Amino acid sequence: MPFKRHLTKQLSHWKSKSNRKPLIIRGARQVGKTTLVKGFAESYGYSIYLNLEKSKHRQFFEQSDDCKTIIEAIFIAHNISTKHIINTLLFIDEIQESPKTIALLRYFHEEYPELHVISAGSLLEFALKDVPSFPVGRVEFLYLNPLNFHEFLQALGHTIALEHLTKIPIKQAAHNTLVQLFNQFCIIGGMPEIVEEFIKEHSFGNLTAIYESLWVSYISDSEKYARNTTEKNVIKHIMATAAYSIDKRIKFQNFGNSNYRSREVGEAFRNLHLAKIIQLMYPTTALEPPIIADLRKSPRLQFLDTGLVNYSLELSSQMLLLDDLSTIYKGAIIPHMIIQELISLQVHKSQMPCFWVREKKQASSEVDIVYSVDNKIIPIEVKSGRTGTLKSLHQFVERCDHPYAVRMYAGKYEIIHAKTPNGKSYVLMNLPYYLGTQLPLYLSHLINNH
Repeated sequence: MPFKRHLTKQLSHWKSKSNRKPLIIRGARQVGKTTLVKGFAESYGYSIYLNLEKSKHRQFFEQSDDCKTIIEAIFIAHNISTKHIINTLLFIDEIQESPKTIALLRYFHEEYPELHVISAGSLLEFALKDVPSFPVGRVEFLYLNPLNFHEFLQALGHTIALEHLTKIPIKQAAHNTLVQLFNQFCIIGGMPEIVEEFIKEHSFGNLTAIYESLWVSYISDSEKYARNTTEKNVIKHIMATAAYSIDKRIKFQNFGNSNYRSREVGEAFRNLHLAKIIQLMYPTTALEPPIIADLRKSPRLQFLDTGLVNYSLELSSQMLLLDDLSTIYKGAIIPHMIIQELISLQVHKSQMPCFWVREKKQASSEVDIVYSVDNKIIPIEVKSGRTGTLKSLHQFVERCDHPYAVRMYAGKYEIIHAKTPNGKSYVLMNLPYYLGTQLPLYLSHLINNH
């Protein structure tokens, strides 16, 4: 069942551009890249699908260096006349399997600008190391992530909930329904295969086998990142233990009660970060733009998908019994999902959000997320209840040059005027958890209206 993805709008814009370049869609495995492009291909009169994991498809690019010969051979093999080239989509899937093909994309742009070319691949960051001449400036990129809550509601067909989700400000009458739906989403996550099975069976019971299959496939992929047996073992150890550390900042040395050294663990984490399976989220000390991550400080971990975290920690059955998921696993699951929501909005870049720290010997402060909007850095705290303490948020507010802050929590939307312990007045927007995908719009609304 093909889902409606927000990237489809970007693909339509790309298709209509007069200066269109070959497009590479990037993202981790199993997030729906192939399904997305195959669905988009239906908007063309003709389409050609090549999967470079198949040798018979790779040979088109390996047997010749001449772009004209390659294109003619592909069209002939698919019984399409080249006079239809302007209305044809050439989709090259798993392009990471052929670094030469990546390099050839520049010639598609130069010699056949009328041909619509989309490629997709996982682990591209590793393949790019082997590309002799990467076509910088001659290709475009889009990034695809697991489904976010907006896309989840579309997949469910819950049009009324979706309509209210996108209204600013949210109506209080929609709150309880959206909380219930967001709780479902937090439990299962946004992996397309999981969502499809959940919608088909209306049950959580049949999802375990799919989670296991996905997780095993990511572990198997780890062999593709590792250069030797030690790296392979470190990656497998991280995959087995990292979920237990999502509630805190980590150190590489002896990670997960192991004997592995900092250098070994750091290298393994950087490989997993490039593969987008487990990413490193670093802190910042910035109070005004730009937000610059401090790579010398201890990071937090962000998994590709919260549903996979729940599966690894065996939390799903516990979560089914709760109305407020903010307390589950030391309060770490909801912040993890909100960060996943923010990452899902990035289509032209892949950049991890940051959290804010102020570290002193006597005490330290941490704000869960900072977000840049309208030349301001807005602090965002994720709290379990309406009256949760906001000590770290106040530390940020007292030091920044604007009066805005956000608390994401289980309650309803409201904006209140508050004061820090030292007497600085500020405007606090209390935002329900389920509005993660709408956060940039709400921040603009806050600044423009208060």
